[in-house]
Amino acid sequence: MERRTIGAAGLAVGAVGLGCMPMSWGYSASQRHGDRSVRTVHAALDAGVRLLDTADMYGPFTNELLVGRAIKGRRSEAFLSTKCGLLVGDQHIVANGRPGYVRRACDASLRRLQTDVIDLYQLHRADPEVPVEETWGAMAELVTAGKVRSLGLCAVGAHAPRRSGAGPFAGTIRQLERIQQVFPVSAVQAELSVWAPEALEELLPWCAARGVGVLAAMPLGNGYLTGTLKPGQGFEPDDLRARHPRFTAEMMAANQPVVAGLRRIAERRGASVAQVALAWVLRQGPHVVAVPGAKRERWAVENAGAADVVLDDRDLAEIAGLPPARGSWD
Repeated sequence: MERRTIGAAGLAVGAVGLGCMPMSWGYSASQRHGDRSVRTVHAALDAGVRLLDTADMYGPFTNELLVGRAIKGRRSEAFLSTKCGLLVGDQHIVANGRPGYVRRACDASLRRLQTDVIDLYQLHRADPEVPVEETWGAMAELVTAGKVRSLGLCAVGAHAPRRSGAGPFAGTIRQLERIQQVFPVSAVQAELSVWAPEALEELLPWCAARGVGVLAAMPLGNGYLTGTLKPGQGFEPDDLRARHPRFTAEMMAANQPVVAGLRRIAERRGASVAQVALAWVLRQGPHVVAVPGAKRERWAVENAGAADVVLDDRDLAEIAGLPPARGSWD
């Protein structure tokens, strides 16, 4: 498969990265173990994973501290991606795109990550009170200053409010077209998986036409597409899936045919269900890198192996024929 690279640091896409968020934020606090997380990052690097994806809001701040600790002495092996633009309060998250804040946030991330340069600096969300061009201009200054090598944008989710008749990522594309006039976009991060394929409609073609990389977030459907979660198993209150409309007991049961279809292909390929789900993501274009989260060494290594799983036309046709995933918003 032809592979492209992201930004000046040259991350090869068409491979699997490591989303570090679950190690510190979003999932059950009882499952967070710092030493184990460091071992997971090391196992991923040993397996050939380069992209490590984090953000200052994860924790907040603790995930960057963990990643900084994990890559100490191994910085040259990692393509380091982090994000700015969101502030976490007690019960809320707000956007901050003021240029002064962006500069301070970058310096703070560099300190926590124990590095002198960030390979990919992403805008987590645009601030509705600040023109996105101003925020992006401040981020571009960080490239000029040598603190950042390339810039990326996180897409607004497909289920976010949008104009009547607009595509699921129309708002993101409008932002991209504006900021491209200021400084080149190297990558866009957006949810993409077998059960959330909406980015294929407009966003991936837009990126492909412009040589922009795509970081496929949540490619395992927050763990559902690994085939290891059971309907009705329940989640701890601090786990984001406890409030997710696809993780009610009813919807988890309703979406079992999706996992069953992936399992049939996995058995035929001698792969795991998760590897098939990730291989499908990688087949969506040479500009795509899958970024599954993982908290344990075993899963990080298994996910990395998805790059070697080759799906043929029969496999892809079977996946295309699976029923659409359902959620309680449907």
